[in-house]
Amino acid sequence: MSMVMLRAIIRPEKTGEVVESLEKAGFPAMTKMDVLGRGKQRGIQVGNTVYDELAKTMVMVVVEEKDASKAMDAIAKAAKTGNYGDGKIFVSPVETAYTIRTGEEGL
Repeated sequence: MSMVMLRAIIRPEKTGEVVESLEKAGFPAMTKMDVLGRGKQRGIQVGNTVYDELAKTMVMVVVEEKDASKAMDAIAKAAKTGNYGDGKIFVSPVETAYTIRTGEEGL
């Protein structure tokens, strides 16, 4: 079974909608964390103040490769506002996963 990890960097105010969308799509297991960063536009300027790093949320989910498009669609639809800073999804291969409690390999 091939697995991939999706790392979605999203607006913090969209986190609840993204989590709910993933759950409804059949992906309840995830990790969330608060992060700071900036995109291609290098932060934002409000008046004379430049905000170099912006608060974002990273949602990570590991899914079977065949389900990656479904999970990405769930994230993208829930996170999209149509404005700069909506975020990005990164996809990486996962060799394997182990459940600590049972020692079971795989998802």
